[in-house]
Amino acid sequence: MKKYTLFVISCLFIFQSFSQDKLEDDLTKRNFNEVKLNALLLVAGSFEVGYERTINEESSFGLSVLVPFDSEIKANIEYYISPYYRFYFGKKYAAGFFLEGFGMLNSTNRNNDLPLFTTPQSEFVTDFALGIGVGGKWLTRKGWTGELNLGIGRNLFNSDKGDEIVAKIGITLGYRF
Repeated sequence: MKKYTLFVISCLFIFQSFSQDKLEDDLTKRNFNEVKLNALLLVAGSFEVGYERTINEESSFGLSVLVPFDSEIKANIEYYISPYYRFYFGKKYAAGFFLEGFGMLNSTNRNNDLPLFTTPQSEFVTDFALGIGVGGKWLTRKGWTGELNLGIGRNLFNSDKGDEIVAKIGITLGYRF
């Protein structure tokens, strides 16, 4: 009887260790998707939505799109589309403190310099910027995410017509699946 009990206990430990390895492999080899909404910009008058996909436990790539709906903001920026790459330093899978490199296709209003006594005219100019950012991401056990981020970049092509510097800022809420 002791031999039989010892055999059963040994088998349970072996199966437990195999199932644990399989579970850990699934968590480390799986790529997660995340959708998110920038709550800070939503309150300010713009709609920014994002998608992020994890590459491994330390990095991810994503895309965010901003479209303003407030007339004052819409007078200055028409849209931006921003792909990015993030490198995470946290203990959780693709979470914690991160560094970000981003590109940004943007269309901003650049006022033309006109002589006095003329009607001011403006035009939207499309440009592409490169920049860097920092931030932090928190993850719940149910898959909800919270994020704070700040980034700054520089327009590359039409900087002689106005804005040279671009910025990204956000308090973002999302869901990882």
